[in-house]
Amino acid sequence: MIVIGPLEPADRPGWERLFEGYNAFYGRETMPDGFYDRAWAEFRSGARMHALGAKLGGELVGIVHFFAHPSTTSSDLCYLQDLFTATEVRGKGVARQLISAVKAWAGEHGCGRVYWHTKDDNHAARLLYDKVAENRGFIVYTMPI
Repeated sequence: MIVIGPLEPADRPGWERLFEGYNAFYGRETMPDGFYDRAWAEFRSGARMHALGAKLGGELVGIVHFFAHPSTTSSDLCYLQDLFTATEVRGKGVARQLISAVKAWAGEHGCGRVYWHTKDDNHAARLLYDKVAENRGFIVYTMPI
């Protein structure tokens, strides 16, 4: 049985392992000093950014990071920024349950919509995303500062 809930202090090693896997997937192999410490502190405080974990048999096998923000054209929005599951549990409903938990959190906190980005060639994840959400066809531009 998959259990979704807040990350606990004992989850730190498993969370970091999964987050490292997520960052490696997107080509960010080396993160700056203090990166994981800062993110962990943010998630533990729960003030600005939030995280949930998925456990199977007591082992952390999936993570999701998200936050709410205002919108000029609607109620607040919830941005699901990072979602990652251990390779061995893919296709077993872990990611779907993490997305569902974020949707529930967003509804409880007055958000009108949850949204996220993924790379167009992330075919495995998009098989799920196309089932649980609508692709509105937006293109994302970024500008480093």
